[in-house]
Amino acid sequence: MFINDYKNELIISLIVIISLLILRFITQFTVTKIAKRNDINDARIRLIRRYITVTIFFIGILIEALVFGTEFHDLAVIFSSVFAVIGIGLFAIWSILSNITSGIIMFFNFPYKVGDKIEIHDKDFPITAIIEDIRAFQIHLRLENGDLVTYPNNLMLQKAVTLIKKDAIDDILDDGSDAV
Repeated sequence: MFINDYKNELIISLIVIISLLILRFITQFTVTKIAKRNDINDARIRLIRRYITVTIFFIGILIEALVFGTEFHDLAVIFSSVFAVIGIGLFAIWSILSNITSGIIMFFNFPYKVGDKIEIHDKDFPITAIIEDIRAFQIHLRLENGDLVTYPNNLMLQKAVTLIKKDAIDDILDDGSDAV
């Protein structure tokens, strides 16, 4: 019978699953606490929490495979083959990975937030705008003429940026309400 044959593995699996759930709870609680302290919006918090959940899920799959007797060299062959295929496929879309990585970096260490007015010092396309939204791949910037510009996260980390005014969107809303 399956339960009798794999009793030790099932007990270890239960311990691993409980441990990973506790790890997931602790990391997500920590991310949420850091984000709330830095006044980061909920959409970005959910995105980073999703990245954490997926990472812990894949770690759990790897541990469970080892618990149920998969040899390490077998896993090494599988992972090297999968990463080779993924690497070749992702080489063509490296900028997407760069933007996702930049988005994660910006989540934890980014001095600007939604509503701040910034100036991006780009010699070809200088921008003065208000940050409207910060997403996984790009930042949405609202220009003074009302146009929406999507600016890639990786470029945001590469260019010099000046904070002109914190929470400039409040001033715009206040100006609009006075005119009515």
